[in-house]
Amino acid sequence: MENEKLQEQTESMADYEAHFDDANPWNVVARYQEEGTNLHVKVEGIVNGGVIAMVEGLRGFIPASRLSLSYIEDLETYLLKEIDVRVIEANQAEGRLILSAREILREQKKAEKLASVQVGSVVKGTVESLQSYGAFVRLENGLSGLVHISQISTQRIKSADQVLHVGDEVDVKVIGIKDGKISL
Repeated sequence: MENEKLQEQTESMADYEAHFDDANPWNVVARYQEEGTNLHVKVEGIVNGGVIAMVEGLRGFIPASRLSLSYIEDLETYLLKEIDVRVIEANQAEGRLILSAREILREQKKAEKLASVQVGSVVKGTVESLQSYGAFVRLENGLSGLVHISQISTQRIKSADQVLHVGDEVDVKVIGIKDGKISL
């Protein structure tokens, strides 16, 4: 009976401590960073080299180079704009919270390109690199895919460089797309 009470108190204390940790905004933003959480924020200020947005009551800095995929001429165009960002650095000791929209924008652009790729289609590409298991080919749309060594030739080969060379122009057939990876 006494062991059960002690266990309940221990569990209750652990819940309390976990809740207390969540009360510290630095712990929350550190968890956002670990989990790669997308955050919807509003740009509230312009400073030298970037913009400011608030996250969990903390002042976050978004460098101009991490606001967009291209160069931004006038940061003022971002003032009061709502954007999606990720925490890339959360340093409580130095009071530094760095955010970035660039990774999310890259993922969205890649997803759009992937959506345009059709399984079964034949496309042109350039051999980018050769590995022991196959060849990576850069497609016309900028995406890369893998041609497994078993798909390179109708005859059995020991290495991709027996048939292909970096820089070769090739026609490849898309045979699958899974988890953002293209099989050719």
